[in-house]
Amino acid sequence: MTVCIDNAQHPLIIDSGAHCSIVARNYLDNHFPNWESQLLLPKANNFKIALGKMTSIGTIIKEIIIPHRKGNIRFSPEFVVLNDAHIQGFLLETDYQKMYGIDIYNSKNSHITIGTNKEKKFSLDIYQISTHDPLEELLNEFREGQFSTTLTSKQKLSLLKILRKNRPAFAIGEEPLGKIKGHDIELYLDVERP
Repeated sequence: MTVCIDNAQHPLIIDSGAHCSIVARNYLDNHFPNWESQLLLPKANNFKIALGKMTSIGTIIKEIIIPHRKGNIRFSPEFVVLNDAHIQGFLLETDYQKMYGIDIYNSKNSHITIGTNKEKKFSLDIYQISTHDPLEELLNEFREGQFSTTLTSKQKLSLLKILRKNRPAFAIGEEPLGKIKGHDIELYLDVERP
């Protein structure tokens, strides 16, 4: 399936038998130029798989967005970076599938469901490419806001992510000031002329 990672589309392989989430070093080299700065310590050095032994160089955490017309799914799994693997994309382990309620169904058409809502189906069609743009989604959410024209797309995206994270601290448009959480408002009313 195609997911959004760092504002770009990448394949996510859902493996119901995998005991850890993995990504190949060569895939990161080709698609994420500064990935080594995000590298964490390895959980284990060697992994045995059906094809032999693989060497881990560390782990990396990536936020995954699964786009859907009824609402996106966001989560940040930890992937083991394998030095000598030849996987084109990210492979998601069983534990994350259980944690987020991801189930694979192979009925008439292959699809997955996430969580308890079995009506919300995600297609596993490998030819389906989403035109989802995270910046456009955030701009739409905060469409009443005005941004400086000197900001780059990356700076706008960072700002919009902060605004989304702190959304309860703002009132937008016609929302009442009482909707704002964490702020006290004192109003003084008098009948005297100014």
